[in-house]
Amino acid sequence: MADVHGRCDTAFTEVRNVFERQLESGNELGASIVVDVDGRVVVDLWGGWRDAGRREPWTEDTITNVWSATKMVTNLAALMLVDRGKLDPYAPVAKYWPEFAENGKDGIEVRHLLSHTSGVSGWEAPFRHEDMYDTERATRRLAAQAPWWEPGTASGYHAQTQGHLVGELVRRCAGTSLTDFVADEIAGPLGADFRIGAAEADWDRIAPVTPPPAESVDLDRIDRDGPAYKTLMRSPLNAETANTAAWRRAELGALNGHGNARSLARILKSLALDGTVDGVRLLSPETISLIFDEQSHGIDLVLGVPLRFGIGYALPETQTLPYAPQGRACYWGGWGGSLVIVDLDTRTTISYMMNKMGSGVIGSDRSETYVRAIHDCLR
Repeated sequence: MADVHGRCDTAFTEVRNVFERQLESGNELGASIVVDVDGRVVVDLWGGWRDAGRREPWTEDTITNVWSATKMVTNLAALMLVDRGKLDPYAPVAKYWPEFAENGKDGIEVRHLLSHTSGVSGWEAPFRHEDMYDTERATRRLAAQAPWWEPGTASGYHAQTQGHLVGELVRRCAGTSLTDFVADEIAGPLGADFRIGAAEADWDRIAPVTPPPAESVDLDRIDRDGPAYKTLMRSPLNAETANTAAWRRAELGALNGHGNARSLARILKSLALDGTVDGVRLLSPETISLIFDEQSHGIDLVLGVPLRFGIGYALPETQTLPYAPQGRACYWGGWGGSLVIVDLDTRTTISYMMNKMGSGVIGSDRSETYVRAIHDCLR
């Protein structure tokens, strides 16, 4: 039997109970859940197992690959540069990265990269996922290619490319790599156990990801010249790749952040708290307001579901994530079900990270169960 550890306020006892039931049923392998309300941690739970063989328990300092929840930190880095006056979200990307203007991309603005509307949602073939590890070369290739749809007209999830695109802007505007910026300007000052990639000294406390259930895809129904196929199907990513040394050593700002619910909540609650956490200022309220400048709302050209994007984050959309708050809130998560929801109206941050990946596009049955239980407790 897997035990649940940590603490929660008595008002949130049902969240612990739900977590225990998920672990006991085997639906959950190992995970961590954190809820922060107005700067106070009211839930900080962890439990289960690091490994599929259920030999190594998930402990307080266990971290895991958080997949696209990484994007939330990467885009926070860009917004911090906006806040410092080094990056204008409404300026052409080419103002900071001249080479990006090639092949008709001179009109693409920074906000388009941050909202998945640039048309550069994947790499032109031939391209293998291992090619992402050479950050400089992979980024040059993105600068050289043409967009796959008219920029700014619709979102098409930049599943793998957003980290390279935004990371290059960080490098050019801050004079340092995305990995170092996150370490020195975000995780370090906040004391957050999060990193792009993973330091080798931390590998023994990483919970390897367990792939999601196999899903059949009717390739005959997918336009092979469309963004969905070219982004996701030309070189499908095997989830177990995240458990390799090469993956952990790479800088993949869209995909390979390592942390847990506590570290993601610690970082992203800055959005709920007017930009400042325990005296560490990351953003101004004025910059945070940019998140809610809607950039797209409709069927995403890559994921095929309704999505609404502001600058840097997804905004509430009743069909795709109906259990998220529908007011002034933002969210995103990672492949398999990890999720961070920031509700600015109630100054609440919910963070859930796990190693056993579920099915589905955004969120999972488990993340929905936890979020609904948390909201019931909040009420």
